Amino acid sequence: MIKIMDCTLRDGANVVGKGFDARMTKMMLEGLISCNVPIIEMGNCLGIGAYEADQSIAPLTDEEYLKLVQPYLSQAEIGMFIGVKNVNEKNVELARKYGINFLRVGANAGDGRLACEGIKRIKAAGLRCFYSMMKGYLLSADDLAEEAKMLEDCGLDEITIMDSAGTMTPDQVGEYVEKMVSQVKIPVAFHGHNNLGLSVANAMAAQKAGAQILDCGLMGMARSAGNCATELAVAVFERAGLLSGVDLMTLLHFIDRELGPAMEEYGYHVPVKPLDLVYGISGCHSSFARLFKEVAEEKQVDLYLLIIEVSKINQKNPDRELIEQTAERLKKGE
Repeated sequence: MIKIMDCTLRDGANVVGKGFDARMTKMMLEGLISCNVPIIEMGNCLGIGAYEADQSIAPLTDEEYLKLVQPYLSQAEIGMFIGVKNVNEKNVELARKYGINFLRVGANAGDGRLACEGIKRIKAAGLRCFYSMMKGYLLSADDLAEEAKMLEDCGLDEITIMDSAGTMTPDQVGEYVEKMVSQVKIPVAFHGHNNLGLSVANAMAAQKAGAQILDCGLMGMARSAGNCATELAVAVFERAGLLSGVDLMTLLHFIDRELGPAMEEYGYHVPVKPLDLVYGISGCHSSFARLFKEVAEEKQVDLYLLIIEVSKINQKNPDRELIEQTAERLKKGE
């Protein structure tokens, strides 16, 4: 089984600058929570402390983000990223004061020894501590696993292999994850970018090799070519029986009705539209689109559910009679 960590409100904010404004942050928090996405990373793109230290000026300060997230802390596991050089008493105390669930320390692969004191500081503050091995491909799989073991000994709760340039292939991802899982007892996560168009394939390889958490972004939002899209990951792993609890239909409608239109203001468009994703998970050919849409409108039923339910019966050549009969069953709640 795999868990989803949605990073749209952190890494995805690279699409709009250094962070989302309060309106967008609130919208996405509520959208993700309504879909039962369990883990959410949010705030400044470069993490807590970057607003001042790195002149990473986002629409909100760290404290403003932390105040905004307060009503949601009991509804999901919500935390923030923190660059290794910003793990100081002030920033850790700010996170502790506002009661977020975790801080995730980030450093380039090979720089792990710089993080040990910071990890201990975070743990001493009573926070869960995650760690991102950025540009994980800089080290061999064996060396990265060895560094992960050292970091685990510092007190980590979870560790993430980051394919920061989207350069890794499924075979590589499988090797890196497998070797790390064999060296540490804490959960291993994977964060992949889509520069080679392999983000979903790499996510599947990571899970098969033993990764327990997968970083994703709504509509694929993240720096450069983006992350593995949250909705794609949910669809693929749910269909494989490897993910439960996340409400895919609610997620797709949230993208259609709220997030997609809001992101058009920034010139951002989803790479795989929710309707096309539904065709993929159901095995329905898009040549039947007009017929499905007509019946869904006539019968006032959910188009996506109609496509999925009809396709369970006939993927080859569904006719209007079958689609209408299925729509009637959906209306009756059957």
